[in-house]
Amino acid sequence: MVRQPWALRTFAAATVGRFSYGIVFLSLMVALSQATGSYAWAGTAVACFGLSSSFLAPLRARLLDRRGPRRVLPVMATVYAALLAALTVATWGPGAPPWTLLVLTLAAGACAPPLGPVMRVLWSDLMPDEELRQRAFSLDTVVEELLYVFGPLVAGLFIAFGHPALGVGVSAVLVLTGTLALVASPLLRRRASPAATGEPGTEPVSDGGAADDRPETGSGQGPATDGGARGWAGLLAPVVVTGGVGMALGALELLVVAFTEAHDRVAAVAWIQAALSVGSAIGGMAYGARKWRLPSRQRLFLSAFVLSVVLAAAGAVSDLYVLVVVVGCIGLFVAPALSTAYLVADECATEETRIQAGTWVNSAFNAGSSGGTTTAGLLLGQLSLPACFVVAAVPALASTATALVRPRQAARPATATKTAPAAADTPAPDAR
Repeated sequence: MVRQPWALRTFAAATVGRFSYGIVFLSLMVALSQATGSYAWAGTAVACFGLSSSFLAPLRARLLDRRGPRRVLPVMATVYAALLAALTVATWGPGAPPWTLLVLTLAAGACAPPLGPVMRVLWSDLMPDEELRQRAFSLDTVVEELLYVFGPLVAGLFIAFGHPALGVGVSAVLVLTGTLALVASPLLRRRASPAATGEPGTEPVSDGGAADDRPETGSGQGPATDGGARGWAGLLAPVVVTGGVGMALGALELLVVAFTEAHDRVAAVAWIQAALSVGSAIGGMAYGARKWRLPSRQRLFLSAFVLSVVLAAAGAVSDLYVLVVVVGCIGLFVAPALSTAYLVADECATEETRIQAGTWVNSAFNAGSSGGTTTAGLLLGQLSLPACFVVAAVPALASTATALVRPRQAARPATATKTAPAAADTPAPDAR
């Protein structure tokens, strides 16, 4: 995969930019709490940061699809980095007005560049074969998982040295550097949005999912596989499943805390969370290395189903060390479920909605995670802890019911319209 022309350089640039998101949340939380002297203000500001980032992500992705990443990403990254730099200065010491910090965090979240969805579109361009694309998406998901493991550790170093705001500043540098390096990549320079370029001979595809007459390549540019529809109708399965998986994992995070408190071993939370991440990394790499006969949609439902069953079984665990193992087993299905969801979304997307498709999947997971944590907090006061584990598995299990929904493939028009291939949509060979 990384041996493809410019693939390693492009992926490295995107990884540098995305590492910013692994560092910024913890750094921002501690910096805001020290600057305002209030955990309530800090929590509210970070919540605004996350909410504006998640809920506006589809709008940012739509802008990228319409105008092209090369035009939009540098502007987003520059504004986002500037806002983080302003937060770094404002939180370096106490005394900053809380309302100012709240507005800055809200604005920063609204401008966060969606580097992950853009990188997955580039993987799709590089890997026309579904098997190779599945491996690329698995690698991408595992690396993203690791970024959110090591990011808080790096933020912890800045906090330990007494300058949590420095982590916010480093996040600004990382996202700006990574984004500009990504935009400078030949893969992105040679890929242009048809909607932005207005190339003659390119027939736009409506959001309603009408099929076009381009050859089926399996890279998101041909008809969707597995009988699913192209366009927004085909996104039902990956969005619903990732939302359900997100809710299950968000609930698990809080339930693990409650479990360790009940056993007077709160410090073990870190080990349990590490087991989840390690399991996800192992599962993702093993999943990507295997050649699968099952269609991608069926693999998506199967991963979510097994994850929910193992999570429900965790309710019967009473020993802390056994829970570490069980949570690690849950993690085995996290990266496969997410990477397959991105694959299905890419297969269903039209050329004009590819970044939006991946962003909707990502936003569904983040929103589901937040909702799952909130729901678990409400349930812990009403149900026993084992029952809460079972209830936490319900969203992921229920999401597999979308397997019963078979969106109808839109009919092709009676008169075929030939579409000239867009040269800018195919990465050119290495010109070095």
